[in-house]
Amino acid sequence: AWLDVVPGWLSGADELFTTVLESTPWRERTVTMYERTLPEPRLTHRWERDEKPAPHPVLTEIAEALSSRYRVRFTQIGANLYRDGSDSVAWHGDRVARELPNALVALVSVGAARPFRLRPTGGGPSTTLSPGPGDLLVMGGSCQRTWQHSVPKVSGVGPRISLQFRHAYPGSR
Repeated sequence: AWLDVVPGWLSGADELFTTVLESTPWRERTVTMYERTLPEPRLTHRWERDEKPAPHPVLTEIAEALSSRYRVRFTQIGANLYRDGSDSVAWHGDRVARELPNALVALVSVGAARPFRLRPTGGGPSTTLSPGPGDLLVMGGSCQRTWQHSVPKVSGVGPRISLQFRHAYPGSR
């Protein structure tokens, strides 16, 4: 498992935050926890890279730059909107990627800085990062399978969008 953290990787993060926030058809998904179906405490959207109409051109440019940097074609672009400090996501490994021996998930953060925690799968001491506007965080190798990540609730913080870039997995599009 490996992690690549590049502070300030993306310039123009504030403008991209506003554009994505205003132009994305956000939706609230549901999650099942303890045999109950609940609204997920964040909003989401996902695009396929070649989808028509295409996502915002800057997102496609980011996918191309990341594809070149990491030598894998990022084909899916997702966005998670944490509206305020009460939005969060519990400990998890990305569903599809955690089934693979090796996977890459690249995250670009825009908006307010929020804690991003990592811990070994099943528990143990955690590490906290605080990606800010334009920061790049890439989880590679066995990271999705051997580590979990979360974005905890916090007080007094503004909105944040996590842009995720994923590559095609064997058997996927």
